[in-house]
Amino acid sequence: MPRYFEYGDEAVAYLKAKDPQLAAAIDAVGHVYREVDDDLFSAMVHHIVGQQVSTAAQRTIWARMQQVYGRVTPEAIGAASEAELQAFGMTFRKAGYIKGFAAAVESGELDLAAIEAMSDAEAIATLRALPGIGTWTAEMLLLFCLQRPDVLSFDDLAIHRGMRMVYHHRKVTRAMFEKYRRRYSPYGSVASLYLWAVSHMDVPGYSRDYAPMTEAQKRAARKKRRAKD
Repeated sequence: MPRYFEYGDEAVAYLKAKDPQLAAAIDAVGHVYREVDDDLFSAMVHHIVGQQVSTAAQRTIWARMQQVYGRVTPEAIGAASEAELQAFGMTFRKAGYIKGFAAAVESGELDLAAIEAMSDAEAIATLRALPGIGTWTAEMLLLFCLQRPDVLSFDDLAIHRGMRMVYHHRKVTRAMFEKYRRRYSPYGSVASLYLWAVSHMDVPGYSRDYAPMTEAQKRAARKKRRAKD
């Protein structure tokens, strides 16, 4: 049975009181059911797989791994070669990162139980010390495994898109992002859920990304207009 990120009326009421524009988005989206993983190891492998690929690609690779291994464990990854991992659809570099992560857990170099007791900043710093694990990956682990309440990732492109759509920004600068982070705290994780939901561009009233169009998008728009003429 799937588990979902847990949040209640208090978090929603706080965010709506702090930010009328986000409040409108929250009302349009409704309650967000976002699956979480209660196993730190498999959650980290899942997020390494998802680095810089589409959600659909991540889902496909992860389904293949689960079909072969069942539960993705340090022992299963340790016994696999990098070529075997790459055959699931990931790059050789990611396969190497996952092998290195499994080796660190198996050797005791990384104590996953200790991660649970750390502050957000300590956990991120500890995880970032391992090859292939950056700030975004560590933040996703905190949010979608440990269910930490105040995670808002500057490195997440969908969060930026959601902010542009909610606030009609052409670009979200670091200073602007930090302003929103302070506004959402201590419920940054719940704000993240709603910004991700809006970024999918299927929420009524939220269908436009206000970022300037790329040259490829401009060409596609011109082609579409010509086809209509």
